[in-house]
Amino acid sequence: MKNFYEVVRRPIITEKSNIKKDEVNQVTLEVARNTNKIEIKNAVQKLFNVKVLDVRTMNLKGKKKRVGKNMGKKPDWKKAVVTLTPGEKIEFFDGV
Repeated sequence: MKNFYEVVRRPIITEKSNIKKDEVNQVTLEVARNTNKIEIKNAVQKLFNVKVLDVRTMNLKGKKKRVGKNMGKKPDWKKAVVTLTPGEKIEFFDGV
């Protein structure tokens, strides 16, 4: 089993994720690419002490970047949208 701190990398704080947090009680997180929905659900429940209803994941491709004549690419990453049970909230996101 993976360490919970390795599964959840960072929160995604955007205007859209803040609206989802307030209206439909969903939290958006960047997670490790090799994790599945069950591992993400267990990690969020243990780390933040909340009850999770649903987890949706997306594999996102890194953008191509150009600096002068050199081409590069940002790394690929995985995003998870976690739906919490009604009445639950993560204190980490309050005031953000």
